[in-house]
Amino acid sequence: MTDSLAHPHLRFEPASGDPDGPRSIVILGSTGSIGTQAIDIVRRNPDRFRVTALSAAGGRTDLLAEQAHQLRVATVAVAREDALPALRAALAERYGAGEPLPEILAGPDAATELAASECHTVLNGITGSIGLAPTLAALKAGRVLALANKESLIVGGPLVKAVAKPGQIVPVDSEHSALFQALAGGERAEVRKLVVTASGGPFRGRTKRELAEVTPEQALAHPTWSMGPVVTINSATLVNKGLEVIEAHLLFDVPFDRIEVVVHPQSYIHSMVEFTDGSTLAQASPPDMRMPIALGIGWPERVPDAAPGVDWTKARTWEFFPLDASAFPSVPLACHVGDLGGTAPAVFNAANEECVAAFLEGGLPFTGIVDTVADVVAEHGTPARGTSLTVADVLEAETWARARARELAARAARTPSEARA
Repeated sequence: MTDSLAHPHLRFEPASGDPDGPRSIVILGSTGSIGTQAIDIVRRNPDRFRVTALSAAGGRTDLLAEQAHQLRVATVAVAREDALPALRAALAERYGAGEPLPEILAGPDAATELAASECHTVLNGITGSIGLAPTLAALKAGRVLALANKESLIVGGPLVKAVAKPGQIVPVDSEHSALFQALAGGERAEVRKLVVTASGGPFRGRTKRELAEVTPEQALAHPTWSMGPVVTINSATLVNKGLEVIEAHLLFDVPFDRIEVVVHPQSYIHSMVEFTDGSTLAQASPPDMRMPIALGIGWPERVPDAAPGVDWTKARTWEFFPLDASAFPSVPLACHVGDLGGTAPAVFNAANEECVAAFLEGGLPFTGIVDTVADVVAEHGTPARGTSLTVADVLEAETWARARARELAARAARTPSEARA
Protein backbone atom coordinates (compact mmCIF):
# COMPACT_ATOMS: atom_id res chain seq x y z
CA MET A 1 0.00 0.00 0.00
CA THR A 2 2.81 2.37 -0.85
CA ASP A 3 0.71 4.42 -3.28
CA SER A 4 -1.57 5.81 -0.56
CA LEU A 5 -2.57 9.40 -1.35
CA ALA A 6 -3.68 10.11 2.22
CA HIS A 7 -0.96 8.82 4.52
CA PRO A 8 -1.50 9.59 8.24
CA HIS A 9 2.08 8.68 9.12
CA LEU A 10 3.55 11.30 6.79
CA ARG A 11 3.52 15.07 6.97
CA PHE A 12 3.71 16.75 3.60
CA GLU A 13 5.76 19.94 3.59
CA PRO A 14 3.98 22.43 1.32
CA ALA A 15 5.74 24.64 -1.18
CA SER A 16 4.47 27.66 0.74
CA GLY A 17 4.39 27.40 4.52
CA ASP A 18 3.67 29.71 7.44
CA PRO A 19 6.30 28.85 10.05
CA ASP A 20 5.96 32.08 12.03
CA GLY A 21 2.25 32.83 12.00
CA PRO A 22 -1.27 31.57 11.37
CA ARG A 23 -1.60 29.01 8.61
CA SER A 24 -2.75 30.60 5.33
CA ILE A 25 -5.76 28.91 3.74
CA VAL A 26 -7.69 29.22 0.50
CA ILE A 27 -11.32 28.09 0.77
CA LEU A 28 -13.00 26.91 -2.41
CA GLY A 29 -16.78 26.71 -2.16
CA SER A 30 -16.92 29.14 0.76
CA THR A 31 -20.69 29.74 0.68
CA GLY A 32 -21.58 26.05 0.79
CA SER A 33 -21.95 23.80 3.83
CA ILE A 34 -18.25 22.84 4.04
CA GLY A 35 -17.06 26.39 3.41
CA THR A 36 -19.29 28.08 5.97
CA GLN A 37 -18.35 25.57 8.67
CA ALA A 38 -14.67 26.00 7.83
CA ILE A 39 -15.04 29.75 8.24
CA ASP A 40 -16.65 29.19 11.63
CA ILE A 41 -13.55 27.23 12.68
CA VAL A 42 -11.20 29.89 11.32
CA ARG A 43 -13.01 32.74 13.06
CA ARG A 44 -12.83 30.88 16.38
CA ASN A 45 -9.10 30.23 15.90
CA PRO A 46 -7.53 33.43 14.50
CA ASP A 47 -4.16 32.53 16.01
CA ARG A 48 -4.08 29.30 13.98
CA PHE A 49 -5.61 30.22 10.61
CA ARG A 50 -5.96 33.13 8.22
CA VAL A 51 -7.91 32.94 4.98
CA THR A 52 -6.24 34.56 1.99
CA ALA A 53 -8.83 33.85 -0.71
CA LEU A 54 -12.40 32.62 -1.18
CA SER A 55 -14.26 31.20 -4.15
CA ALA A 56 -17.92 30.37 -4.71
CA ALA A 57 -20.23 29.50 -7.57
CA GLY A 58 -21.87 32.94 -7.56
CA GLY A 59 -25.41 32.28 -6.35
CA ARG A 60 -24.89 33.85 -2.90
CA THR A 61 -22.88 36.99 -3.56
CA ASP A 62 -24.11 38.76 -0.41
CA LEU A 63 -22.76 35.97 1.78
CA LEU A 64 -19.49 35.83 -0.18
CA ALA A 65 -19.00 39.56 0.25
CA GLU A 66 -19.73 39.33 3.97
CA GLN A 67 -17.20 36.49 4.34
CA ALA A 68 -14.58 38.44 2.39
CA HIS A 69 -15.05 41.50 4.59
CA GLN A 70 -15.01 39.61 7.88
CA LEU A 71 -11.89 37.64 6.97
CA ARG A 72 -10.13 40.50 5.14
CA VAL A 73 -9.16 38.24 2.27
CA ALA A 74 -6.97 39.37 -0.58
CA THR A 75 -8.98 37.73 -3.37
CA VAL A 76 -12.53 36.55 -4.03
CA ALA A 77 -13.69 34.56 -7.02
CA VAL A 78 -16.97 33.47 -8.60
CA ALA A 79 -17.41 30.80 -11.23
CA ARG A 80 -20.35 32.57 -12.86
CA GLU A 81 -19.27 35.66 -14.74
CA ASP A 82 -22.83 36.98 -14.70
CA ALA A 83 -22.56 37.20 -10.89
CA LEU A 84 -19.74 39.75 -11.13
CA PRO A 85 -21.93 42.91 -10.99
CA ALA A 86 -23.84 41.60 -7.95
CA LEU A 87 -20.59 40.69 -6.19
CA ARG A 88 -19.08 44.11 -6.83
CA ALA A 89 -22.20 45.79 -5.48
CA ALA A 90 -22.25 43.57 -2.40
CA LEU A 91 -18.59 44.27 -1.68
CA ALA A 92 -19.12 48.03 -2.10
CA GLU A 93 -21.91 47.91 0.51
CA ARG A 94 -19.69 46.26 3.11
CA TYR A 95 -16.35 47.97 2.64
CA GLY A 96 -16.07 51.47 4.07
CA ALA A 97 -14.21 54.42 2.68
CA GLY A 98 -10.48 53.77 2.66
CA GLU A 99 -10.85 50.00 3.09
CA PRO A 100 -9.00 48.19 0.30
CA LEU A 101 -11.31 45.99 -1.76
CA PRO A 102 -10.17 42.44 -2.52
CA GLU A 103 -9.10 41.43 -5.98
CA ILE A 104 -12.01 39.86 -7.88
CA LEU A 105 -11.75 36.91 -10.27
CA ALA A 106 -14.62 35.54 -12.33
CA GLY A 107 -15.13 32.65 -14.71
CA PRO A 108 -14.92 28.87 -14.78
CA ASP A 109 -11.15 28.90 -14.17
CA ALA A 110 -11.21 31.31 -11.23
CA ALA A 111 -11.21 28.64 -8.52
CA THR A 112 -8.39 26.82 -10.29
CA GLU A 113 -6.32 30.00 -10.26
CA LEU A 114 -6.94 30.46 -6.53
CA ALA A 115 -6.02 26.81 -5.83
CA ALA A 116 -2.51 27.47 -7.15
CA SER A 117 -2.08 30.78 -5.33
CA GLU A 118 0.37 31.41 -2.49
CA CYS A 119 -0.89 29.63 0.64
CA HIS A 120 -0.23 26.67 2.91
CA THR A 121 -3.49 24.71 2.56
CA VAL A 122 -6.31 24.62 0.01
CA LEU A 123 -9.70 23.44 1.27
CA ASN A 124 -11.62 22.15 -1.74
CA GLY A 125 -15.28 22.26 -0.71
CA ILE A 126 -16.64 22.61 -4.24
CA THR A 127 -19.49 20.27 -5.15
CA GLY A 128 -19.28 18.26 -8.35
CA SER A 129 -16.67 17.27 -10.90
CA ILE A 130 -15.83 20.94 -11.55
CA GLY A 131 -13.66 20.52 -8.46
CA LEU A 132 -11.18 18.32 -10.33
CA ALA A 133 -9.22 21.14 -12.01
CA PRO A 134 -8.70 23.06 -8.72
CA THR A 135 -7.61 19.84 -7.02
CA LEU A 136 -4.98 19.21 -9.69
CA ALA A 137 -3.85 22.84 -9.56
CA ALA A 138 -3.38 22.77 -5.78
CA LEU A 139 -1.42 19.53 -5.91
CA LYS A 140 0.80 20.66 -8.76
CA ALA A 141 1.52 23.92 -6.90
CA GLY A 142 2.67 21.91 -3.88
CA ARG A 143 -0.10 22.91 -1.48
CA VAL A 144 -1.56 20.72 1.24
CA LEU A 145 -5.02 19.73 -0.02
CA ALA A 146 -7.85 19.35 2.48
CA LEU A 147 -10.20 17.45 0.19
CA ALA A 148 -13.97 17.54 0.62
CA ASN A 149 -14.66 17.35 -3.12
CA LYS A 150 -14.96 13.58 -3.56
CA GLU A 151 -15.66 13.96 -7.28
CA SER A 152 -12.02 14.95 -7.82
CA LEU A 153 -11.02 11.38 -7.03
CA ILE A 154 -14.13 9.70 -8.45
CA VAL A 155 -13.82 11.17 -11.94
CA GLY A 156 -10.08 11.84 -12.04
CA GLY A 157 -8.49 9.23 -9.79
CA PRO A 158 -5.55 8.37 -12.09
CA LEU A 159 -4.92 12.06 -12.78
CA VAL A 160 -4.83 12.89 -9.07
CA LYS A 161 -2.63 9.89 -8.25
CA ALA A 162 -0.16 10.97 -10.91
CA VAL A 163 0.55 14.33 -9.26
CA ALA A 164 -0.19 13.89 -5.53
CA LYS A 165 2.70 13.18 -3.18
CA PRO A 166 2.32 10.91 -0.12
CA GLY A 167 0.70 12.84 2.71
CA GLN A 168 -0.28 15.78 0.50
CA ILE A 169 -4.03 15.05 0.70
CA VAL A 170 -5.89 15.17 4.01
CA PRO A 171 -9.45 13.85 3.54
CA VAL A 172 -12.36 15.89 4.90
CA ASP A 173 -15.33 13.58 4.31
CA SER A 174 -16.28 12.23 7.75
CA GLU A 175 -15.79 8.59 6.69
CA HIS A 176 -12.40 9.13 5.11
CA SER A 177 -11.24 11.36 7.93
CA ALA A 178 -12.18 8.52 10.30
CA LEU A 179 -10.20 6.00 8.25
CA PHE A 180 -7.28 8.41 8.05
CA GLN A 181 -7.21 8.70 11.85
CA ALA A 182 -7.69 4.99 12.52
CA LEU A 183 -4.95 4.04 10.06
CA ALA A 184 -2.50 5.95 12.24
CA GLY A 185 -2.94 3.15 14.80
CA GLY A 186 -0.92 0.60 12.85
CA GLU A 187 1.46 -0.02 9.98
CA ARG A 188 0.15 -0.20 6.44
CA ALA A 189 1.04 -3.89 6.13
CA GLU A 190 -1.07 -4.64 9.23
CA VAL A 191 -4.34 -3.45 7.69
CA ARG A 192 -6.80 -6.25 6.97
CA LYS A 193 -9.78 -4.19 5.79
CA LEU A 194 -11.50 -0.83 5.88
CA VAL A 195 -15.04 -0.68 7.25
CA VAL A 196 -17.02 2.29 5.91
CA THR A 197 -20.15 3.10 7.90
CA ALA A 198 -23.44 4.25 6.38
CA SER A 199 -26.43 5.72 8.15
CA GLY A 200 -28.68 3.65 5.89
CA GLY A 201 -30.62 6.76 4.95
CA PRO A 202 -34.35 7.12 5.55
CA PHE A 203 -35.26 3.75 3.97
CA ARG A 204 -33.16 1.28 5.91
CA GLY A 205 -34.93 -2.07 6.10
CA ARG A 206 -37.18 -1.57 3.07
CA THR A 207 -37.22 -4.02 0.19
CA LYS A 208 -36.59 -2.96 -3.40
CA ARG A 209 -40.30 -3.39 -4.15
CA GLU A 210 -41.18 -1.04 -1.30
CA LEU A 211 -38.57 1.46 -2.45
CA ALA A 212 -40.24 1.78 -5.86
CA GLU A 213 -43.00 3.94 -4.32
CA VAL A 214 -40.67 6.41 -2.55
CA THR A 215 -41.42 10.09 -3.26
CA PRO A 216 -38.87 12.93 -3.54
CA GLU A 217 -40.23 14.46 -0.31
CA GLN A 218 -39.59 11.21 1.56
CA ALA A 219 -36.12 10.78 0.08
CA LEU A 220 -35.11 14.32 1.05
CA ALA A 221 -35.89 13.66 4.74
CA HIS A 222 -32.53 12.35 5.93
CA PRO A 223 -32.63 11.13 9.55
CA THR A 224 -29.17 12.36 10.59
CA TRP A 225 -27.45 14.84 8.29
CA SER A 226 -28.52 18.18 6.79
CA MET A 227 -27.20 18.24 3.22
CA GLY A 228 -28.01 19.54 -0.24
CA PRO A 229 -30.64 17.75 -2.36
CA VAL A 230 -28.26 15.76 -4.57
CA VAL A 231 -26.16 14.48 -1.65
CA THR A 232 -29.33 13.71 0.34
CA ILE A 233 -30.78 11.62 -2.48
CA ASN A 234 -27.40 9.94 -2.94
CA SER A 235 -27.50 9.03 0.73
CA ALA A 236 -31.01 7.60 0.34
CA THR A 237 -29.95 5.41 -2.62
CA LEU A 238 -26.56 4.72 -0.98
CA VAL A 239 -24.90 5.95 -4.18
CA ASN A 240 -23.00 8.30 -1.90
CA LYS A 241 -21.63 5.30 -0.03
CA GLY A 242 -20.59 3.69 -3.29
CA LEU A 243 -18.71 6.85 -4.24
CA GLU A 244 -17.05 6.84 -0.83
CA VAL A 245 -15.87 3.26 -1.33
CA ILE A 246 -14.21 4.29 -4.61
CA GLU A 247 -12.67 7.27 -2.84
CA ALA A 248 -11.38 5.10 0.02
CA HIS A 249 -9.82 2.71 -2.50
CA LEU A 250 -7.99 5.56 -4.19
CA LEU A 251 -6.99 7.45 -1.05
CA PHE A 252 -5.66 4.50 0.92
CA ASP A 253 -4.68 2.02 -1.81
CA VAL A 254 -6.80 -0.81 -0.38
CA PRO A 255 -8.44 -3.28 -2.84
CA PHE A 256 -12.22 -3.26 -3.17
CA ASP A 257 -12.54 -6.76 -1.75
CA ARG A 258 -11.04 -5.43 1.49
CA ILE A 259 -13.45 -2.50 1.85
CA GLU A 260 -16.73 -3.29 3.59
CA VAL A 261 -19.84 -1.17 4.10
CA VAL A 262 -21.82 -1.57 7.32
CA VAL A 263 -25.03 0.27 8.24
CA HIS A 264 -24.80 2.30 11.45
CA PRO A 265 -27.99 4.41 11.86
CA GLN A 266 -26.73 6.58 14.73
CA SER A 267 -23.80 7.95 12.68
CA TYR A 268 -21.45 8.23 15.67
CA ILE A 269 -18.89 5.73 14.39
CA HIS A 270 -17.70 7.33 11.17
CA SER A 271 -15.64 4.39 9.93
CA MET A 272 -13.27 1.69 11.18
CA VAL A 273 -10.06 -0.11 10.33
CA GLU A 274 -9.59 -3.80 11.08
CA PHE A 275 -6.00 -4.98 11.54
CA THR A 276 -4.49 -8.39 10.91
CA ASP A 277 -4.44 -9.32 14.61
CA GLY A 278 -8.24 -9.00 14.79
CA SER A 279 -8.23 -5.57 16.43
CA THR A 280 -10.58 -2.90 15.06
CA LEU A 281 -10.02 0.83 15.60
CA ALA A 282 -13.06 3.09 15.25
CA GLN A 283 -13.28 6.88 15.18
CA ALA A 284 -16.30 8.18 17.09
CA SER A 285 -17.81 11.65 17.40
CA PRO A 286 -21.27 13.22 17.10
CA PRO A 287 -22.37 13.84 13.49
CA ASP A 288 -20.79 17.28 13.06
CA MET A 289 -18.64 18.09 10.02
CA ARG A 290 -16.62 20.72 11.84
CA MET A 291 -14.39 18.06 13.38
CA PRO A 292 -13.13 16.53 10.10
CA ILE A 293 -12.93 19.99 8.53
CA ALA A 294 -10.76 21.23 11.40
CA LEU A 295 -8.53 18.18 11.14
CA GLY A 296 -8.23 18.73 7.39
CA ILE A 297 -7.02 22.31 7.63
CA GLY A 298 -5.04 21.85 10.86
CA TRP A 299 -3.27 18.53 10.26
CA PRO A 300 -1.04 17.23 11.81
CA GLU A 301 -2.36 19.15 14.81
CA ARG A 302 -5.90 18.92 16.16
CA VAL A 303 -7.96 22.06 16.76
CA PRO A 304 -9.24 22.15 20.35
CA ASP A 305 -13.04 22.28 20.69
CA ALA A 306 -13.58 22.14 16.94
CA ALA A 307 -16.87 20.34 17.63
CA PRO A 308 -18.59 18.73 20.62
CA GLY A 309 -17.41 15.28 21.67
CA VAL A 310 -19.48 12.28 22.73
CA ASP A 311 -21.32 12.78 26.02
CA TRP A 312 -20.34 9.59 27.83
CA THR A 313 -22.51 10.45 30.85
CA LYS A 314 -25.63 9.52 28.88
CA ALA A 315 -26.72 5.97 28.11
CA ARG A 316 -26.78 5.23 24.40
CA THR A 317 -26.93 2.32 22.00
CA TRP A 318 -25.05 2.06 18.72
CA GLU A 319 -26.34 -0.44 16.17
CA PHE A 320 -24.67 -2.08 13.18
CA PHE A 321 -26.37 -3.97 10.34
CA PRO A 322 -25.06 -5.66 7.20
CA LEU A 323 -25.72 -3.88 3.93
CA ASP A 324 -28.74 -5.15 1.96
CA ALA A 325 -27.16 -5.13 -1.50
CA SER A 326 -30.34 -6.40 -3.18
CA ALA A 327 -32.36 -3.38 -2.02
CA PHE A 328 -29.41 -1.01 -2.44
CA PRO A 329 -27.34 -2.24 -5.41
CA SER A 330 -25.47 1.05 -5.73
CA VAL A 331 -22.55 -0.10 -3.58
CA PRO A 332 -21.68 -3.27 -5.55
CA LEU A 333 -22.22 -1.29 -8.76
CA ALA A 334 -19.77 1.35 -7.55
CA CYS A 335 -17.20 -1.33 -6.70
CA HIS A 336 -17.57 -2.73 -10.23
CA VAL A 337 -17.17 0.76 -11.68
CA GLY A 338 -14.15 1.48 -9.51
CA ASP A 339 -12.56 -1.80 -10.57
CA LEU A 340 -13.11 -0.88 -14.23
CA GLY A 341 -11.33 2.42 -13.60
CA GLY A 342 -10.53 4.84 -16.40
CA THR A 343 -13.56 6.96 -17.28
CA ALA A 344 -16.10 4.53 -15.82
CA PRO A 345 -16.35 6.33 -12.43
CA ALA A 346 -16.92 9.62 -14.25
CA VAL A 347 -19.74 8.00 -16.22
CA PHE A 348 -21.24 6.57 -13.03
CA ASN A 349 -21.13 9.92 -11.25
CA ALA A 350 -22.46 12.02 -14.14
CA ALA A 351 -25.28 9.60 -14.98
CA ASN A 352 -26.32 9.53 -11.34
CA GLU A 353 -26.53 13.32 -11.12
CA GLU A 354 -28.85 13.39 -14.14
CA CYS A 355 -31.00 10.56 -12.76
CA VAL A 356 -31.31 12.30 -9.39
CA ALA A 357 -32.50 15.44 -11.18
CA ALA A 358 -35.07 13.37 -13.11
CA PHE A 359 -36.30 11.77 -9.88
CA LEU A 360 -36.66 15.13 -8.12
CA GLU A 361 -38.66 16.40 -11.09
CA GLY A 362 -40.99 13.40 -10.81
CA GLY A 363 -39.92 11.77 -14.06
CA LEU A 364 -38.10 8.72 -12.70
CA PRO A 365 -38.99 6.33 -9.87
CA PHE A 366 -36.63 6.09 -6.90
CA THR A 367 -35.37 2.64 -7.85
CA GLY A 368 -34.98 3.87 -11.42
CA ILE A 369 -32.05 6.07 -10.36
CA VAL A 370 -29.56 3.25 -9.83
CA ASP A 371 -31.16 1.01 -12.47
CA THR A 372 -30.67 3.71 -15.11
CA VAL A 373 -27.13 4.45 -13.94
CA ALA A 374 -26.34 0.74 -14.30
CA ASP A 375 -27.67 0.80 -17.86
CA VAL A 376 -25.49 3.80 -18.76
CA VAL A 377 -22.41 2.17 -17.21
CA ALA A 378 -23.08 -1.04 -19.16
CA GLU A 379 -23.42 0.88 -22.43
CA HIS A 380 -20.20 2.73 -21.72
CA GLY A 381 -18.33 -0.57 -21.77
CA THR A 382 -14.66 -0.97 -20.93
CA PRO A 383 -13.05 2.47 -20.52
CA ALA A 384 -9.59 3.64 -21.39
CA ARG A 385 -7.12 2.87 -18.62
CA GLY A 386 -3.74 3.89 -17.37
CA THR A 387 -1.68 7.03 -17.70
CA SER A 388 -3.23 7.91 -21.06
CA LEU A 389 -6.33 9.24 -19.29
CA THR A 390 -6.72 13.01 -19.69
CA VAL A 391 -9.07 15.68 -18.35
CA ALA A 392 -10.54 15.88 -21.86
CA ASP A 393 -11.32 12.14 -21.71
CA VAL A 394 -13.14 12.64 -18.42
CA LEU A 395 -15.16 15.59 -19.72
CA GLU A 396 -16.09 13.75 -22.91
CA ALA A 397 -17.22 10.70 -20.94
CA GLU A 398 -19.26 12.86 -18.58
CA THR A 399 -20.96 14.67 -21.45
CA TRP A 400 -21.92 11.37 -23.10
CA ALA A 401 -23.14 9.90 -19.80
CA ARG A 402 -25.32 12.90 -19.00
CA ALA A 403 -26.95 12.88 -22.41
CA ARG A 404 -27.56 9.12 -22.36
CA ALA A 405 -28.91 9.21 -18.80
CA ARG A 406 -31.38 11.96 -19.77
CA GLU A 407 -32.53 9.89 -22.74
CA LEU A 408 -33.09 6.77 -20.65
CA ALA A 409 -34.77 8.73 -17.84
CA ALA A 410 -37.13 10.38 -20.31
CA ARG A 411 -38.01 6.98 -21.76
CA ALA A 412 -38.74 5.69 -18.26
CA ALA A 413 -41.02 8.67 -17.61
CA ARG A 414 -43.04 7.96 -20.77
CA THR A 415 -43.32 4.21 -20.24
CA PRO A 416 -42.64 3.38 -16.56
CA SER A 417 -43.42 -0.31 -16.98
CA GLU A 418 -40.88 -0.54 -19.79
CA ALA A 419 -38.15 1.50 -18.11
CA ARG A 420 -35.75 -1.41 -18.18
CA ALA A 421 -36.73 -2.66 -21.67
